[in-house]
Amino acid sequence: MQRRMLVTTIIGYTLFYFLRKNLSLAMPGLAQDYGITKSSLGLFLTLHGVVYGLGKFVVGPISDRSRPRRFLMGGLALAMVANVAFGFGPVFAALIAGEATGAAFTTALVTVLGVAWVANGLLQASGNPPCLKLLSYWIPPETLATKLAIWNSSHSIGAGLVTVMCGYIMGLGALGADGVGIGMWRWCFFAPAIVAAAGLAFLFFTLPGTPEEEGMEGFIGRDSSGSGCSRDARTARKSSEVNDSAMRRVYLNPVIWMIGVCCFMVYLTRFAILDWGPMLMKESKGVSLAGAGWTVACFEIAGILGTLFSGWATDRWAGGRAPRVCLFMMLGAAVCMGAFWLLPAKSSVFLYVAALSGAGFCIYGPQAMTGLTAVNLATKRFAGTAVGFTSLFSYGSVLFSGWGMGFLAERTGSWTAPFVSVIGAALIGAVFFALLWKTRPNGYS
Repeated sequence: MQRRMLVTTIIGYTLFYFLRKNLSLAMPGLAQDYGITKSSLGLFLTLHGVVYGLGKFVVGPISDRSRPRRFLMGGLALAMVANVAFGFGPVFAALIAGEATGAAFTTALVTVLGVAWVANGLLQASGNPPCLKLLSYWIPPETLATKLAIWNSSHSIGAGLVTVMCGYIMGLGALGADGVGIGMWRWCFFAPAIVAAAGLAFLFFTLPGTPEEEGMEGFIGRDSSGSGCSRDARTARKSSEVNDSAMRRVYLNPVIWMIGVCCFMVYLTRFAILDWGPMLMKESKGVSLAGAGWTVACFEIAGILGTLFSGWATDRWAGGRAPRVCLFMMLGAAVCMGAFWLLPAKSSVFLYVAALSGAGFCIYGPQAMTGLTAVNLATKRFAGTAVGFTSLFSYGSVLFSGWGMGFLAERTGSWTAPFVSVIGAALIGAVFFALLWKTRPNGYS
């Protein structure tokens, strides 16, 4: 049942990424077909990320009191609807503006697409907290780093597969002036929605609930107060006591706040490459969208390996203290991104792949282990709350990685300033991980 839980939650969260990381490949098509600016596209990314982070902050505590299985599948179904609505954006914009061209239509289109993508960001928030909640219930803290690293591969699998699929989709049909298929951007949303529908049917029959919901006993955990062993399902506490413990373990915990700052830097670095990578490589390095899609996919594949390594190293070498592993990996990410940027335009695509693969290997380890550290310190009772709180920092980073990078690139006419800033963020993240060197591995006694 542990293996079944791990496999099905990986599949479930992979499908969320199919419905979330498809915009980056569609952006050149939106710019070509409708003249939507980089600032507007960056604003889509920023608002999506901010709403997603706020959504996780709200959903996290709710998932601690609810059935995570229902949360995950319900959110996935609604995210499919939001993606289909985004693909039909021009139809809705024409109904609003009363015409299919002109400034009024463009304004209506940007508004419709923005609303659809923000709604998708809110619905995406129902994916991560329930998954981590299930992991914390099924897996004891002594081996959670390794198992969480395996589960975290869902991020890379989903983002990697959808970028390759959408990269080829954008090259189909009649090519426009920018070298991408005219009107093909819609299928970057329709095709992932079809895949997610098939996956949702599979999850309905296979995704388990908590061990207690399946008629089994979960592992016994001891909280840091030393009050003795207890099973969450058998422990009755007053609401005021639960809230007080959540305040102490999460909201007033300085270590959790430090982890949040680390999340900000890690996610800024990751999203800058994942969201802007295809357009950046096309404009500054002369790489085709199909080639850029494969490069980002290799970034994700290397991320899987980096995540697995970080989980194994945390359990094997660091005694569960993930920030020690994350420190060295963030330094490695800064070095690899610097090497990528120093490569001249129209170099061999294999050099770009090698540099960004190294960055992906180093970035995804900290991305997974920050969540592990928060979950273990908050204990399984408040896993969703801790994930929701640190997500405020994680997705607050899109203020720069989304709108900020688009604005800088448009204002300066170059990708130099935005990318150098991202390298600086990776170095700042390394500093904060160093400050967490002596953090204990978990909140159990």
